Amino acid sequence: MRFELPSLIDPELWSFVDETRAFYARRPTGRGPSSLEELLVFRAGAAPPAECDPPPITEMASANGRSVPVRIHVPVSKPAAGAFLEIHGGGFYMGSAAGSDVRNRRLADALGIAVVSVDYRLAPEHPWPSAPDDCETAALWLMEHAEDRFGTAKLAVGGFSAGATLAVSTLVRVRDRGLTAFSGGVLQFGTYDLAAQTPAGRLIADEYFLDAYAGITPDRTDPDLSPLFADLAGLPPILIAIGSDDILLEDNLSMATRLAAAGVEVDLRIYPGSPHGFTGHATPMARAALEHIGAWLRAQLSPAD
Repeated sequence: MRFELPSLIDPELWSFVDETRAFYARRPTGRGPSSLEELLVFRAGAAPPAECDPPPITEMASANGRSVPVRIHVPVSKPAAGAFLEIHGGGFYMGSAAGSDVRNRRLADALGIAVVSVDYRLAPEHPWPSAPDDCETAALWLMEHAEDRFGTAKLAVGGFSAGATLAVSTLVRVRDRGLTAFSGGVLQFGTYDLAAQTPAGRLIADEYFLDAYAGITPDRTDPDLSPLFADLAGLPPILIAIGSDDILLEDNLSMATRLAAAGVEVDLRIYPGSPHGFTGHATPMARAALEHIGAWLRAQLSPAD
């Protein structure tokens, strides 16, 4: 069997490469803050998140003795066909659930689902395991209340970048509780080896967000911190979306391989000419990715035959 990267890419996507590369040629690449000082400056200068219409419902989700703020978007004119727990990105030290409002409103309207976004605590003020604790709290709350609140027991979880990392940790924690409520997970360009123990992980070993998030933990291979080292058996179907130009490509290939080896159904989608965060950009490649994510989520949340 021949195993080459182009063989993993949908042939129809190649027609979008030239326009996508032209977009990034006009858009300078960057990286996140490299110190606490830079992080604080970035936060202070960040523009307020765009508002959506209708606005989300905001409340505290409580479960297992913990509480976390969530932002809830529900379909406007029809009952929810399912519920999606969205976990925002931002390197574990930036971003907010409010920053996902516009995207989550569109998702709720397009798929007719409830979208619950968790406002987990950020590093370095709240290092690991604060963020996965908060995401687990939101997941347990959603499992308990989805049917009463939204009229559905069909659940999925997902996130982008750091949110994808936290989505895997959440699914593992839920599985370890013996619960099987989630029918799928959407992972957009996550980072899974935060210990820099694999060749893929060592590519980002000098990033400040790793120190900010890991804090003083002595073993960064802890599977709750670095999900690549987790026992992944028994997880629901997983969709992985990653750009071919993303520094995290190898990490995502490693995660896809480990999931498949654990017997998990994996849909790996590699998007040529696309860097980290590409689904948030106005390119034809991003539109193709979002269309597939929507179709995949719709299928996972549809009633069983």
